[in-house]
Amino acid sequence: MTFPCPRKSGVVACVWLALVSGAPALAEQAASAVAAPPVPSSQPAPVSAAPKKTSAPKKVKKKKPAKPLPPPPTPSEEPLGAIIGVADAPRDYLSEKFVGFVNHVDRFFGDDRNFQESNDSVLQIDIDRLYGYGSVDRVVLSGRAKVRLPNTEKKLHLMIESDPDKNANTDTNRSTIAQNTSRTAPKSYAAGVRYEKVEEERWHYSSDVGLQFQGLHTTPFVRGRVSYAQPVDDWRLKASETLFWFYTIGPGETSQFEMEHDLDETRLFRSTSTATWMHETQNMDLRQDFSLFHTMNDRTALLYQASATATTQPHQVVDTVLLLVYRYRLHRKWMFFEVSPQLHFPKDRGYHGSPALLLRLEMLFDKAK
Repeated sequence: MTFPCPRKSGVVACVWLALVSGAPALAEQAASAVAAPPVPSSQPAPVSAAPKKTSAPKKVKKKKPAKPLPPPPTPSEEPLGAIIGVADAPRDYLSEKFVGFVNHVDRFFGDDRNFQESNDSVLQIDIDRLYGYGSVDRVVLSGRAKVRLPNTEKKLHLMIESDPDKNANTDTNRSTIAQNTSRTAPKSYAAGVRYEKVEEERWHYSSDVGLQFQGLHTTPFVRGRVSYAQPVDDWRLKASETLFWFYTIGPGETSQFEMEHDLDETRLFRSTSTATWMHETQNMDLRQDFSLFHTMNDRTALLYQASATATTQPHQVVDTVLLLVYRYRLHRKWMFFEVSPQLHFPKDRGYHGSPALLLRLEMLFDKAK
């Protein structure tokens, strides 16, 4: 027998009702009926609300690709490129074309500037014999040395020289000065230490501190020098200033200005103006040199020079000199022989022509290239 169980009744109620009525089969039937899923009705399911219209996706603006970084500017594009280019030209001229030739000439002639501005060790020994005006009828031996001290970054040198107070002006051209005719044997010697610094082949600084020995008598001295070179077109201008103090002669100062021009690969013209002031005499010595160096070959060179010396107290021309120097390299790159005929017009002889002849044997040891 069947036992209708209302569908809305719970499962427990239907089972309980069936058990009460004494029909276990009906209870099992009621339980399965309640657990079965509902049969869909024939009525159409309610239509769901129409889906909302979705708006069209927004267009995402594409980012423009980043512009690549510009390449680094070339020298010609630099704001100061034109100015730098103008400065580079004389710099190259100074270092490559002109300085090498000038240094070669100065070194070959044993010029004082080679000794003062060479940053290497230098030993120079001169043996002179003078005939004619100003001669002393003897052989004069003189010398000087500059030894670079190790482990000092090429800045400290040991200095040894003869008669330092007579050569207080460190710019004096030893090979060609007119006072060569009045040289005597050295009366004193000096030893000291030099601090030296070079910057970009234009600036050169040096300062000396040492002792001067005259027999058993010893006195101190100090000396400092600075020079600057600047190319102007085909010329090179060079100015130098020297301050010194010697116990024997007191303080003094020397100013020098040079103009150099290489005429060709073998000839160099140089104009040198020098003024030396001495505190002891309150006088200024003036000197003007016009020099033409002519390198004939790797062994022989000539020097033509006209010089004039004057003083300010009193104002007078002391001497005018015309000279020729023939210099020959005897052995390797360190032994030279020099012949210098000279014609002087000194004031002490009423400016009459007074000939002289200077012979020199020179030994020059340095780092020759």
